[in-house]
Amino acid sequence: MHIQTAAVHTLRDHEHGAVVPPVHLSSTFELDPGSEDGAYAYQRGSNPTRAQLETVLATLDGAAHGFAFASGMAATAASLSTLTVGDEVILPASVYGGTYRFVDLVLPGRGVTGRFVDDLGALTDEDFTPATKAIFMETPANPTLRITDLRRLVELAHRHGALVIVDNTFMTPVLQKPLDLGADVVVQSATKYLAGHSDLLAGAITTNDPHLAEAFALAQKAQGGVLAPGESFRLIQAIKTLPLRLERQQDNAIAIVDFLRGHEAIREVWYPGSYSEDEARVHASQATGTGAVLSFELAAGLDRVAFLRALRYPACAVSLGGVESLICRPSAMTHEAMTPQARERAGISEDLLRLSVGIENVDDLIEDLDHALRAAR
Repeated sequence: MHIQTAAVHTLRDHEHGAVVPPVHLSSTFELDPGSEDGAYAYQRGSNPTRAQLETVLATLDGAAHGFAFASGMAATAASLSTLTVGDEVILPASVYGGTYRFVDLVLPGRGVTGRFVDDLGALTDEDFTPATKAIFMETPANPTLRITDLRRLVELAHRHGALVIVDNTFMTPVLQKPLDLGADVVVQSATKYLAGHSDLLAGAITTNDPHLAEAFALAQKAQGGVLAPGESFRLIQAIKTLPLRLERQQDNAIAIVDFLRGHEAIREVWYPGSYSEDEARVHASQATGTGAVLSFELAAGLDRVAFLRALRYPACAVSLGGVESLICRPSAMTHEAMTPQARERAGISEDLLRLSVGIENVDDLIEDLDHALRAAR
């Protein structure tokens, strides 16, 4: 079954024939008085609607297990909850700002060390120590769009007994399936492309490892950061249009990249595979598209604030993946938790702008960008 079909037809209410699955809002469930047992007991532990969503999430990723959380950061935190005192996780310097904040400020209190490296692709056996228990990565990276060879990193990490956790928010399972490439865990901010309308917070984890699945189920029950039934239902419905939305967004993004690359008011444009032929080759070998996020810098002397204020369609706002185009300055918005030195090391300049391309008519978007670039002069 192709992913476009799976997104629509994974769930069926065969008992009642309903095309749309029901929503189970109950926080508690009646148990058999004799055994005091049942399929469901309390919503935090499990809920039929959340379980349906988790089936969809697992199906799309080709995973044995799926877990839904209240936000992308709740999912990221749960993915790192298997680390214990004395463990180390390696991350790229350009990792998402929320992840950086969690690793920099929260994990040390649990006795876990985060080591940020400039280029995950350059890791060798010498970079691993007995304490290295996990690698957390994004490919493409946020917001630099750098590419990491997943297969190589998986082989390297597993040789040292380390887990590979991949944040696949930018690509989604429509364009990239890290579990098929050997990754142990996939994390997504379902707030972004999976929900797709900038009106829902959610996070997702998928894995094929039964022991990790037990740990993530415990994280749900013990920490309580689960997705409520109403939001679970809305996410199930949103996912049905994910492949269609992302196809349009990606087509728009490709056209906008072409426009910006040839514009005299643009200093540089970055997108997956733009840094080198090698990165382009690697990305093409592990993903089926470039996605719909790009970053760029204005040419010297242009007024960035005037440019942003002149835009009519992309809102200046954090987040990405919605049907509407959004633009932000990562150094001050999505990655403000980083120190200036950390941002410089990650390649996130003060002038870098990140554009999440929506489903609008691409001619309108290009006309708007051109108008704003003229205003920036």
